[in-house]
Amino acid sequence: MINITDISEINQQKIVDQIRCLAIDMIKKANSGHSGIVLGAAPIIYALYAHHLNIDPENPKYFNRDRFVMSAGHGSALLYATLYMAGYPITLDDLKAFRQLGSITPGHPEYGVTPGVDVTTGPLGEGFATAVGIAMAEANLRTRYKGLIDYYTYVLCSDGDLMEGISYEAASLAGTNKLNKLIVLYDSNDICLDGKTSLTFNENIIMRFVSQGWNVLTVEDGNNYDAISKAIEEAKKQTEKPTLIEVKTTIGKYSKLEGTNEVHGAVLDDDDISSIKEKLGLRDIPFMISQNSMEEFKYIINKRCKNLGEKFNKKIEELDEKTKEEINYFINDNKKIAFKELFYDAPENLAESTRVTSSKILNSIVLDSPYLIGGSADLFKANKTYIDDGGNFSSINYLGKNIFYGVRENAMGAISNGLALCGFRPYLSTFLAFSDYLKPSLRLTCMMNLPNIFIFTHDSISVGEDGPTHQPVEQLLALRTMPNLDVFRPADANEVIGAYKTIFDKESGPSAITLSRNTVPILEETKANEVEKGGYIVFDSNRKPDGIVLSSGEELHQVIEVAKRLRTKGIEIRVVSVPNLGRFLNQDFNYISEVLPVEVRKIVVEASSSFSWNKLIYNSKYLITLDNFGASGKKDDLYKQYGFDVDTLEEKIENLLK
Repeated sequence: MINITDISEINQQKIVDQIRCLAIDMIKKANSGHSGIVLGAAPIIYALYAHHLNIDPENPKYFNRDRFVMSAGHGSALLYATLYMAGYPITLDDLKAFRQLGSITPGHPEYGVTPGVDVTTGPLGEGFATAVGIAMAEANLRTRYKGLIDYYTYVLCSDGDLMEGISYEAASLAGTNKLNKLIVLYDSNDICLDGKTSLTFNENIIMRFVSQGWNVLTVEDGNNYDAISKAIEEAKKQTEKPTLIEVKTTIGKYSKLEGTNEVHGAVLDDDDISSIKEKLGLRDIPFMISQNSMEEFKYIINKRCKNLGEKFNKKIEELDEKTKEEINYFINDNKKIAFKELFYDAPENLAESTRVTSSKILNSIVLDSPYLIGGSADLFKANKTYIDDGGNFSSINYLGKNIFYGVRENAMGAISNGLALCGFRPYLSTFLAFSDYLKPSLRLTCMMNLPNIFIFTHDSISVGEDGPTHQPVEQLLALRTMPNLDVFRPADANEVIGAYKTIFDKESGPSAITLSRNTVPILEETKANEVEKGGYIVFDSNRKPDGIVLSSGEELHQVIEVAKRLRTKGIEIRVVSVPNLGRFLNQDFNYISEVLPVEVRKIVVEASSSFSWNKLIYNSKYLITLDNFGASGKKDDLYKQYGFDVDTLEEKIENLLK
């Protein structure tokens, strides 16, 4: 058992109370924040940082550090106060700037902003699920690099985290995969923002986690950091299961509002703050720090963690060059992956679904790269993302390339974020219509600028018989409007190759690629090396064009056929393929003007929302798009019904250009 008597009991309690009061001072100065968790959960975070986390405050990104995820992101003041007291490069002025524009202490923890913050959290449950991905990464790396990687993943979560469905999804997968180095500390105070949790949340959490394959421990007195520390030590002895430690706390401990929902998101008044500090024996001066307490806290951490980062770096230097190169990839931010070894075997009939082309590309490169790992939300066969001979990620094979997420899209997104935060280049897949299920996780991917690859198949109403519930209409627009997301919709195998080349050549940042279910011709006109520009001329007129038609995906094939038909009628059409609208709009003015001369009428053909194209087309009659739901039926019947068959398109385009 860890001996936590290196300093006196009184001094340890003073550190806990110093963290409490520093955090409520931050909230008071900002006039914004959540005092309840600060006062109730301070002993939890103290016990963890003081006696368990293997960290290096002077080197916050030390790779083999234990990870801590503040899933209850509204407790950010508690985390920042702890990091400051622990010696991270955070100043008292940073704490005073809590929740202010430009500060490194934002309202909810943000990755890359605050030293010591490993994950962007805010939406409840997302941090919990991301931590499962971090633990999966550790299991893989520990197995691959024995004796080098062996960190724990700790989470502080709230009742709200466990109410969100994503935590249930992720917990189930963690139990299934026996992620025993994942330890979740549950701040169980029976209060949520609107009142007592008994209004909405009466399930037996212990039995829920036991049923999901977890070890569960309970600490009855959440103010007893010694008991919390002992529970964490007990959890670390677990060899086959992740552990949930339910810590019974009192929200807003010592406040006149303690134990009520009124303190959850409260800024305490002056009298209450004075009363709390008096009860705790601290001076009633805002941001007054006991230097002795701070030095003792740093001493406890340093005694356990001294030179961990230095020792890890020395181990890296002793590795062979190949292994050293691999480890440095995981550690560093440049996530490019060489694409030169791509082998693509085109079918004899030169016709192939773009999801099949994608499968060939993934199978060509994933096995050779320790950094690539991915999976599907129970749609491997449909998404074509299963890696042959890659093995399945499981408790008996943590090196497996294929992650079976089950029907858990949101958790899949968050878990992929966890993998990326540990240096992987993860990919994940589902139907485009189901991208809505993982939008909260995808949004955080984009905020953290992670190199995840989102593979969305069945990207059109042409999926047919499954009907409007499975036929995406507005989803492509939603992806295109997501800040920092690079969205590709290739038309054929050539453009799929170009899309993947562009994606793997990026140093950072997320990408999405949407792919067809149906077989499409591999066109002579499409060019893989033009995809990186986002848009290019794929079929040109023999003279100044009478019109320009922009299109993407499956619809491009119909448009090229229309252009060929209209040529026989003396109407010359330029066809522009736009596999990545965002990239095209970001090209320089000269290139866009060359492809889309101002004086020539432009038409868009895409079986998706019209709103994607408003920066290029100002008159809605030139938008042959889809702003209503589809229907169940054969592909050709649907195209005819909604005006995307060649005959109807020919008539529409000809009439628009008369």
